[in-house]
Amino acid sequence: MEVTRSKDGTAIAFDRRGEGPPLILVVGAFNDRRTGAPLAEALEDGFTVVTYDRRGRGDSEDTLPYTVEREVEDLDALIAEAGGPAFVFGYSSGAAIALRSAAGGSAISKLALYEPPYVAHASGRRPPADVGTRLADLIAAGRRGDAVELFQTDVIGMPDEVVAQMRAAPFRPGLEAMAHTLVYEVALMGDYSPPTELAAAVGVSTLVIAGGESPTALQDAARAVADSIPNATTTTLDGHGHDIDPTVVAPLLVDFFAGQTLPS
Repeated sequence: MEVTRSKDGTAIAFDRRGEGPPLILVVGAFNDRRTGAPLAEALEDGFTVVTYDRRGRGDSEDTLPYTVEREVEDLDALIAEAGGPAFVFGYSSGAAIALRSAAGGSAISKLALYEPPYVAHASGRRPPADVGTRLADLIAAGRRGDAVELFQTDVIGMPDEVVAQMRAAPFRPGLEAMAHTLVYEVALMGDYSPPTELAAAVGVSTLVIAGGESPTALQDAARAVADSIPNATTTTLDGHGHDIDPTVVAPLLVDFFAGQTLPS
């Protein structure tokens, strides 16, 4: 583990592996640098891959109040630490951070986004407007498990019976440990509408990825984002969903970022 300091002084923990041009992985809700490790391992032959704990998670510090701008500053600090400019891959809500960074002129040479969780259509299911406040109230009351389940049902849209089955899962304590960052996730995503004006300001080549088995809403969101970025292409991974399969995603990223394919 290494540590860098963001603009506001917050310590951001990260792992660095491999050799080659720098590639930063930005993960989504309920994720930390460990969940990005399998993809990083699949990419380390061609890149110096950085996975990090977003602020408030894992070994990174947390400086209040939370702002989306500070998350962008964290990514900027990591790009600088890696000797940027850098390639950036954003997954789920991490794609929203990566998109904002690229639109704001961060030192990103190419950008790849995997299913940013926007809602492209007015008729689509959106989280309740008060979900951020309700999550914050649960965290303040020490009800981290309830906050996890509220996010799973009202934000992700998981069925109640599935959420109940996950209560005894071995990874549940890890979810509760980062439950306070779910408030940040809601702040990051706003009203969940695709940020078309922001996307239009992205000046680098961008790949937007969707899973063919993912909900239609996520596939539509990927297309909406790609349509708004001037130099973007989109691809759909048949037979795959929202979870990342490194054996499929890594070769795709190598081809996009480096213009080559991984050895078989």
